[in-house]
Amino acid sequence: MVDKVTKPKSIEKPKTVSKAKSVEKAKRVEKTSTSSSGKKKGNRVTRWWRSTIGELRKVSWPTPQEAWRLTKVVLLVVFVMAMILGLLDFLFSRGIAALVSI
Repeated sequence: MVDKVTKPKSIEKPKTVSKAKSVEKAKRVEKTSTSSSGKKKGNRVTRWWRSTIGELRKVSWPTPQEAWRLTKVVLLVVFVMAMILGLLDFLFSRGIAALVSI
């Protein structure tokens, strides 16, 4: 006798409106609420500011410890590169001075 294997019912996720859909809906509402004579500059700036703030909220900001660690790495790399470039500058200037004095 073969046992029937039944699939467990999938758990349905609650339907939520994604941020992208809500932004699109807000844009449609803005378009219909503006006058037909043209868009005002204030509306454009306000829309830009709101979208900028929305994008900044999506950023994953580093913790203070990560920020300090990355700052130390950047300073170390800058210091090492400055030393290398200084050494190369010194060597090339001595080499060119030697070639010119011949």
